[in-house]
Formats: sequence, structure tokens, C-alpha cells
Amino acid sequence: MLSVTARKQFGDFILDAAWTSDQPIVALVGPSGSGKTLTLQCIAGLIAPDSGRIVSAGRTLFDSAGRIDLPPQQRRIGYVFQGYALFPHMTVAQNIAYGVPRGTEGRNEASERTKRIIDRLGLSPLGSRYPSELSGGQQQRVALARALATDPDVLLLDEPFSALDAPLRRELSTELSQTLREWGKIAVLVTHDLPEAYQIADMVVLYEHGGTTAAVSKNYLLWNPSS
Repeated sequence: MLSVTARKQFGDFILDAAWTSDQPIVALVGPSGSGKTLTLQCIAGLIAPDSGRIVSAGRTLFDSAGRIDLPPQQRRIGYVFQGYALFPHMTVAQNIAYGVPRGTEGRNEASERTKRIIDRLGLSPLGSRYPSELSGGQQQRVALARALATDPDVLLLDEPFSALDAPLRRELSTELSQTLREWGKIAVLVTHDLPEAYQIADMVVLYEHGGTTAAVSKNYLLWNPSS
């Protein structure tokens, strides 16, 4: 379960988000500037809310009242940034290996773990290539693999299809949904595309002007569009 209550003020803009989900994949949907990415940053520990509480799988990541604010490296969060943020000077295999936690495994174990992830996501033929040699869909898959290599409790994806054309978006939406369910991770996806949210997620949280206006199952929202 993931529970998020976060209030943060930036000048005239106020994020006031509150939602809880026991579903495996959550989509945050709303127009640009409505607070979706800011919510991801609060979950990841990149930004501290002014007030609120964030709990993941029974672990309190942030609690303003209890003065708890775990640093990002202790939150067990994987993050796929918009634009993927792959290291251009590293190969596919090196980018993915970078995500393996340091100090928790020996070199051989880390190498084996990297290989398993590469194989499982069908990236073996691309292991020696550099990001500039990959298509947009391939780059997305590498970014996802690198995030999964951290063995996160929660995976955050910030508009992972924004750089792709419509046919490829539809194809990779199905693939991403299947991959996330196979790995058994809680995932929070940011998108402004409601049909995309229906295709991937189990629960939809609607954002508007910094606040959450609804947090419901996608089927409920489908049959109650005015909610």
C-alpha cells in the first residue's frame, strides 16, 4: 500500500495532494503544472513537503509531525525520469549495472543480477550499445531496467512515453503494464493522457491546480466520468 499526503507551497502554487492506493499501478493524471511530477519528487525524497505523511508498504518515508524525512537512498524508490536520463558515455549494460546497489553484493553477484535484468527485459542484443545508438523505445526499456536494478519497493515513472509517437506509445504502454505486473512492484505513473492511464493503471488519481480531485479505480472513473 502507498499513502501520500503532501502539501508544498512554491510562490503562488500550492501542492495539496492526498491519496491512498492498495493497487499495483497508479496513474496520476492531469494537465501540465497540476502537481503530478512534484508529487513524485516528494515520494522520492527529492523535495520535502511543508507538511504531510508518506507511507510505503508500512514504512514511513516522510512525516512532518513525527519529524521523519528519510533520505532518497533509504526510501527504496526507483525513478524513471522524463527523457530517461541515461548516461551517454555508458553502454546499455553499464547504465543498468549502475543501478545495482553498491556494498550489498559482491562484484560477481552484481554482475549476475545485471545480466538477469538485461535478459528478462530482452536487452541482451543491445548490451554493448550506447544511448545515442538506441531508439526511443529501447532507451525507455533501458531506463526501466536501470530503475528495477535498484530493487525498489516503489517505481516512479514521469511521463515515460512523452518522447514517443502515438503507435509506439500504445505498443509500449501494453508492454510496460505487463512488465510492472511481472516484477510485482508498486508503480506510480505520471501522464496527461487519460486513455493511456486506462491502458496501464489499476487506479487513477486526478490532479487539477495542485490538488487531487479524485482517486478511484479506472473502471469506476470510466462509468462515472463526472466524478
